[in-house]
Amino acid sequence: MSEDHIDPQHSTGAAISRRGFALVASAAAAGLANPALAQTEQFGKPHPPIVPEDDSDITTSQPKLQPSAGGPISAYAARPRSMRAANPGVVVIQAIWGVDSQLRDVVRRYAKAGYVAIAPALYSRLNAPSGDGSTDISVFRPLAQHMNEQGFVPTDIAAAREWIGVQSAGAKAGITGFCMGGGLVLKEVVASNIFAAAAPFYGAVKPVFDEASSIKTPLLGSYGARDTSILPQDVKAFFSRLTAPHDLKIYDEAGHAFFDDTRESYVASAASNAWQRVLAWFQTYLR
Repeated sequence: MSEDHIDPQHSTGAAISRRGFALVASAAAAGLANPALAQTEQFGKPHPPIVPEDDSDITTSQPKLQPSAGGPISAYAARPRSMRAANPGVVVIQAIWGVDSQLRDVVRRYAKAGYVAIAPALYSRLNAPSGDGSTDISVFRPLAQHMNEQGFVPTDIAAAREWIGVQSAGAKAGITGFCMGGGLVLKEVVASNIFAAAAPFYGAVKPVFDEASSIKTPLLGSYGARDTSILPQDVKAFFSRLTAPHDLKIYDEAGHAFFDDTRESYVASAASNAWQRVLAWFQTYLR
């Protein structure tokens, strides 16, 4: 299986620990204090969102983006209800499941933390089904393949970055992504310098290994030591080649897809710590 099309349900070593569910205090320190955190015992399966659509601190929208190639695509976006001048932004890149309920929640979490956030729907041209609650990756693997073959991902990402600039003139923007999206983040920062910071989660490093030293974007990596698809030794070797500012953490207790709190791969301790690290990284480079 290509590293670009990793199955997040079958790429984690045995005996994974999902310890650390009682992390309300650390989550609150990350700026996430809200009633939904009382439901942490439900994480690791579909659950009510951490930041709901009707949260009074944010607004959500589903804008149409106009990339320079391939025609318009849809997107999911959220921003603080109270915007300030040059409010920074984050482009959030989907895992293989598309812009599913968990990814939309991540977009809203960034808005709650003060960012203009947007997830471009990279399957827009492919008549893709919803990934909400889906567990059958065989439906999504060919979509990911066709998406890559179309070659529009770079212009779709650029359109999402441009959208942030329209909402908040002069804003810096970061980029983050998960699994397939983490790999796309790495390819993006190899190819361009349009983002002020990047934070890939368990993104494939082999496709861009030889280009590591060319990356100029400050890069924060979050990976799992029990990931059997993206091996820790490969990740360490890749990060050792970087010349841009960078930080890497490989979580001993976690495997692949540990941040997805709607699936069994979720590891609360790793996810909570990684979220705090990403917010601190973007605070440093985007504000």
